[in-house]
Amino acid sequence: MVANRRLTLGSGLGVLGVAAAVFIGVQSGTITSPAVLAGIGSASSVVVPAPTVDEPKAAPGATETAVLAGGCFWGVQGVFQHVKGVTMAESGYAGGQQATADYETVSTGTTGHAESVRITYDPAQVSFGKLLQIYFSVVQDPTQLDRQGPDEGTQYRSAIFAQDATQQRVADAYVAQLSAAKVFPAPIVTTVEPNPGFFPAEQYHQDYLNSHPTSSYIAANDMPKVAALEKLFGGEYRAQPVLVQA
Repeated sequence: MVANRRLTLGSGLGVLGVAAAVFIGVQSGTITSPAVLAGIGSASSVVVPAPTVDEPKAAPGATETAVLAGGCFWGVQGVFQHVKGVTMAESGYAGGQQATADYETVSTGTTGHAESVRITYDPAQVSFGKLLQIYFSVVQDPTQLDRQGPDEGTQYRSAIFAQDATQQRVADAYVAQLSAAKVFPAPIVTTVEPNPGFFPAEQYHQDYLNSHPTSSYIAANDMPKVAALEKLFGGEYRAQPVLVQA
């Protein structure tokens, strides 16, 4: 991202090599696991099972929000901007206080904040459960504690910030379902946390994937996730992203 996201030439090329392999695999129909999509691991997998518990079917015209954290918010935002039914995906901070909700302070890892994305969506088109299925399938590796790929610290933790009792129930049930099915090779460490408030990130962080698709960090860590979204969730994929700065 900024200073702490810079990769050395050697490590950068190594990660780019993994990303290229993942991209080729996605295009050829060989689907890789969330761990590989994050630039680590080597196991093959498929879409995780859909949740057996979801929010009630909504009437047309309703609007809901979800707040998810899973590593650098650039990639999380970039993926959900390509999901049908999502009307806004905004990068920001959740888990801490408003006074510490700025990038430099959050980057210390001492604020309680996680880099997060607030997703505004039409529940008649895409449910909270479907968003979580995409989140666990292609956005992040839920077995990594306080890190994702090259990014380390509590600000990169895997977390679902439940906006109401229904989201809390759906998220808790889904984590339990995936854990019982042993979908992942290690325990899920994703936390389901209460809604502490969401604070939008600085403007230069918004739409970063869309504006910098060929930067080494985005190309290595995030573009493969967008490609996997299209391959694995074709019915939910939209080619034109919905942008904050549109």
